[in-house]
Order: sequence, then structure tokens, then C-alpha cells
Amino acid sequence: MGPGGLLACAAVGLIGGWLFHRMLDRGNSVPPTVSWAQPLALLLVAAILWFTAWSTRRTVQQRPGRLSPHQAVNRLVLARACAYVGALAAGFYLGYAVSWLGVQTSDLAGQRVFRSACACVAGILVVVGGLLLERACRVPPEDDAP
Repeated sequence: MGPGGLLACAAVGLIGGWLFHRMLDRGNSVPPTVSWAQPLALLLVAAILWFTAWSTRRTVQQRPGRLSPHQAVNRLVLARACAYVGALAAGFYLGYAVSWLGVQTSDLAGQRVFRSACACVAGILVVVGGLLLERACRVPPEDDAP
């Protein structure tokens, strides 16, 4: 997985998060606050990915053949999907946080910036977990020596 796709997802999320706040302000709606549930959910996903990457790497390194091909492909697809969605989420929360910088009219602006930044960091951890899981799915080259 190249960095181009991940950066594109992060850029789309960044613009989307920034526009989300701006569009709600223009529509006279109250922008939502970011609760602790969002960063904690992303952290849970990241922890699952990191553990699965560790477990997969251990299985592939120590007991080759224990991981069936369809399991490896399923984990690879999970890794890529989570990396792309993590980049999109990290970008969205970063854009939402940036849109609140300098806003003094809201009492909750600081809270929105901090919690959105925490969710952005958790999204980055999801991306790293996805990349680690993708790397763990690589099978070492077979030794052709007699």
C-alpha cells in the first residue's frame, strides 16, 4: 500500500471535517461536540489491529503453513480497509479541530479542538496498525537451497 492513497484519503477527510463545521455554521445549526466515545472507539480498533498484526507476524514467522491462504487474504483486506478508513477519520477530525482554532464565540471550542485532536491521533494509530497488519501478512521467501 503506497502513501499516495492514504494521503488522498487524509486530504479528503481534512477538507470534509473543515467544511462540516463551516456548513453547519451557515445553516444556523449547532456543530456537534466530540465525545470521548469517538477517540476511544478508534483506539479499540487500533489495539485490535496491532494485536492481530503481532499474532499474524508470530504465526507466519514461527509456524509457516499454520495460516491458511484465505485467512491471510482476509487479514490483508482488513488491514488495507482499516488503513484507508483510519486516514479518512484522522483527516476529518484534524479538519474539524482546525476549523475551531481561533473561534472565541463558543465555550466548547477548546473542548472540540482537544477531543478532535485526540481522535485524529487515534485515527493515525489505526493507520499504523493497518500498515503493520499488512506487513505481517507477507510470507517470507522460501529457501530454494538443496
